[in-house]
Amino acid sequence: MAKRKAAIIGSGNIGTDLMIKIARKARHIEMAAMVGVDPASEGLARAKRLGYFATHEGLDGLRRSEIYAEIDIVFDATSAKAHVRHAEQLAKDGKKVIDLTPAAIGPYVIPPVNLDANVGSDNINMVTCGGQATIPIVAAVSRVGKVDYAEIVASIASKSAGPGTRANIDEFTETTSKAIETVGGAERGKAIIVLNPAEPPMIMRDTVYCLTQSTDKEAIRASVAAMVETVKAYVPGYRLKQELQFETISHNEPLQIPGLGPRSGLKVTAFLEVEGAGHYLPAYAGNLDIMTSAALAAAERMVERHMGETE
Repeated sequence: MAKRKAAIIGSGNIGTDLMIKIARKARHIEMAAMVGVDPASEGLARAKRLGYFATHEGLDGLRRSEIYAEIDIVFDATSAKAHVRHAEQLAKDGKKVIDLTPAAIGPYVIPPVNLDANVGSDNINMVTCGGQATIPIVAAVSRVGKVDYAEIVASIASKSAGPGTRANIDEFTETTSKAIETVGGAERGKAIIVLNPAEPPMIMRDTVYCLTQSTDKEAIRASVAAMVETVKAYVPGYRLKQELQFETISHNEPLQIPGLGPRSGLKVTAFLEVEGAGHYLPAYAGNLDIMTSAALAAAERMVERHMGETE
């Protein structure tokens, strides 16, 4: 199977890390172009040194280039607002799009949960870093028993949150909350992000709370453990920090859930840590590493399952 050429829009931390991952790890994807808007961008300079086409004139600059006709897949690592504009043009041009912003124009995709069901879409959305880290756990609990409510708290190092991340805080919470429901399987979801200014910077930490109707603790443990191993296959630094915690919520003292009212059941708490692979960014930037790793996994599967059929 011939490799498919890819372009990355967004020459910041995420885009640069993804570029290096493609160059080092990709089996079916070939890095071809890096797109930015800042002539002084370090990511663009690095792309040029590596021999890739690079432009600071945005998507328009890429579309004017000769290499554009050879591009099959475009990764968008800009912002939710920018992706809305990019997606419209890229759709007209017939490009497959992996969206790393919270724009959510295409279906939400969490690779170990629903990638195969959506890999044929022309535009797939990778939700958020917090979503990639936590929704697999919600889904693992959901496949054992009904989850009434799931809440996630994603804590990331302030230094790992670039301008794009900071500009998308509102979209982060909205998109992640929706994906907790549509992908994770919770009846109601809530997402919180914390930018931690601690020095030295902390590794990404995530807490997941699920209220489930299942009482089978062993089945939940086994399901979560299996899911963690699945994620570790493409994000080696992904792990549970400690054993799952369980608390029975009785009918006499139910949880008050907005929009659902009082609910009882088994409360499951998971504590996660995501350490980055260090391909380009420091190990503490696991939030960026899990996004780029998930995006690359999705693109590779896209080629294997659909684009490879045209060979």
